[in-house]
Amino acid sequence: MAVLSKIRQRSALMIAVIALALFAFIIGDLFKSGSFNSTSKDVGSINGKDISFEDFRIKVSNVEKSGQGITSTAAANRVWDQEVSVALLTSEFDKLGLRVGEKHLLEVLKADQNIGKNPMFLNAAGMFDLAKFKEYFKSNPAQAQYLKDREKDAELNAKYQIYNTLIKSAIYTTESEGKLKYEMEANKVNFAYVAGLYSTIKDSDVKVTDADIVDYMKKNEKKFKADESREVEYVLIEDKASNEDVAEVKSRINALLSGSVVYNQTTGKNDTLAGFKSAKNIVEFVNSNSDVPYDSTYIAKKDLPAIDADKLYNLAPGEVYGPYVFGKYYCISKSMGKKLGVNAKASHILISYEGTQVPNQKEKRTKEEAKAKAESILAQVNANPDSFLMLAYTNSDDSSAQQGGDLGYFGPNQMVKPFNDFVFNNGIGKVGLVETPFGFHIIKITDKQDGIRLATVAQKIEASEATSDKVFTQATKFEMDATDKGFAKVAKDMALTVAAPVTVDVMDENFGPLGNQRTIVRWAFEDGTKVGAVKRFEVANLGHVIATLKNIDNSGLVSVTQARSYVESILKNKKKAELIKAKMTGTSLEAIAKAAGSTVQQATEVTLQNPVLTGGVGQEPKVVGTAFALAANKISAPIEGTTGVYVVKNNSTVKAPALKDHAAYVAQIKAQSAGDVNRVLPALKDNAEIEDNRKQFNY
Repeated sequence: MAVLSKIRQRSALMIAVIALALFAFIIGDLFKSGSFNSTSKDVGSINGKDISFEDFRIKVSNVEKSGQGITSTAAANRVWDQEVSVALLTSEFDKLGLRVGEKHLLEVLKADQNIGKNPMFLNAAGMFDLAKFKEYFKSNPAQAQYLKDREKDAELNAKYQIYNTLIKSAIYTTESEGKLKYEMEANKVNFAYVAGLYSTIKDSDVKVTDADIVDYMKKNEKKFKADESREVEYVLIEDKASNEDVAEVKSRINALLSGSVVYNQTTGKNDTLAGFKSAKNIVEFVNSNSDVPYDSTYIAKKDLPAIDADKLYNLAPGEVYGPYVFGKYYCISKSMGKKLGVNAKASHILISYEGTQVPNQKEKRTKEEAKAKAESILAQVNANPDSFLMLAYTNSDDSSAQQGGDLGYFGPNQMVKPFNDFVFNNGIGKVGLVETPFGFHIIKITDKQDGIRLATVAQKIEASEATSDKVFTQATKFEMDATDKGFAKVAKDMALTVAAPVTVDVMDENFGPLGNQRTIVRWAFEDGTKVGAVKRFEVANLGHVIATLKNIDNSGLVSVTQARSYVESILKNKKKAELIKAKMTGTSLEAIAKAAGSTVQQATEVTLQNPVLTGGVGQEPKVVGTAFALAANKISAPIEGTTGVYVVKNNSTVKAPALKDHAAYVAQIKAQSAGDVNRVLPALKDNAEIEDNRKQFNY
């Protein structure tokens, strides 16, 4: 009824809005049909190879149905990434002429637990039986399609394994590289230098414009490559309870404390209704008057509302406390009594054995061996209780071993029955041994918490219909006025805050601090949404978001706003460097230091492997590299380093003794380059021509 009431109240406005919407829909449809708009039937293409929308849609649907709670947009993003990767890799496989034999294919299939460990395909010895496998699918034609689908995936996987092996085999390290690494670690240079640090010039003395940042990004295009984006500003008008709404809820709660008199239409007389304090059936009273049903659980003090915990926990049976605010509710509570030991805290040492589903087994053992070890550890704990923590750390097969076996607090029936029964049937300090499906547990009960049962009437503090209507009217007025008068001006006139701009890509779901707001992102990329466009969005449990499109960026680079935090400091340092270099004049380090207002400093035994200058300067590889390159007593030109501009003078270079064999250094480089194979796919994506049409299909 509340919804119908709101619709009636807003009917005049809504009729006008609907009329405009219908007109826009008809006009829009004309442009979307015939020759007005040519929409691709493909969801995209990779290096000229089209991806059918219908195939893509089915795959997205399958991901959505996978039970992972994934949104349609997230599913589309996942499938798109897979399609791009598969297309690029398949093209590479074809270029190389990779083929997969039956044995290799079978090995990949067997790695699938549903196949390799399926009892239907195992022989008496528990080994995979190829004859059984083939016979099953021969006898069950209906399942043959499943195998065909798995074979396609297995073939791709097998080819990828071959491809990976080929790349790894092609990555090698030469003796010369090993020698270079040795020399970078062992050769040393001693030099004097003058430093003009960037920090000596105020940031306010050098200006970096948007044009400077764009120019820098264009010169370093690969580093700042990005999809087209939109920059959106917005105002949030929250649909929340007013002060009057809060007072009304508090008044209703207060009225429930004492009895009330109401007129009974059936008898024609006044009835006296019991209040919360004197109600005989407290459960019925709570369920009749509360937005949260009665809960008979005993609650430990630590789980009570923090501000009111002491007063609530110390209530005598039958005593009432409130009203008080807890989250978004006004509450009154009555004590229904206390109970000892409602929560328990325990530590344990788990000794598992083969056959138990425990992922952290420290060693393989039979059940008998596990029991013997558990009994041995129990004896050690009983002899020295303080040894429990270290014994858990070194012996327990449970992840809690890192915490000395501590499981924290838990309630009844949260643990498996034998464990639960031991803990809740014994007192603090008790140590014992129990067996569960996970193995043998040496348990130590470390603490218990008492709890209180509360009957609580909680009524939600929320906006009334009148408040929601007022907010709706304000939001609608803002939307209409902002279109004509300007977004910033209307926000100022209505004393509303314009949030910081949010930059989004076409397939983003999250919209800044507002979280998942795919509808706003989709609107920002619609063909009809131009810079300056304004639209209101009603967001559940939040209110109204009025958004305006501030900027459209089709440059292929990240936005200036995003790049500024990284690029601005680089460009400021470059401008500071020019100012510093202009001061660094003279034919000796002493003269240069005097001109620059600095001093001559010394660096001793610095290596290329660790090009660090002391005194808090940090790494300066260009400076150290230049020092190595100079002849003795030669002075360099000014060097733009990481932290400032430097002029160096080589005092001496000390070369390390020659080695006949650099195998150890070659091995180090090989280890460092082991992950280089993972750079192949990103490189293929960078060089590919990828067309993404997903936004045309409303994902």
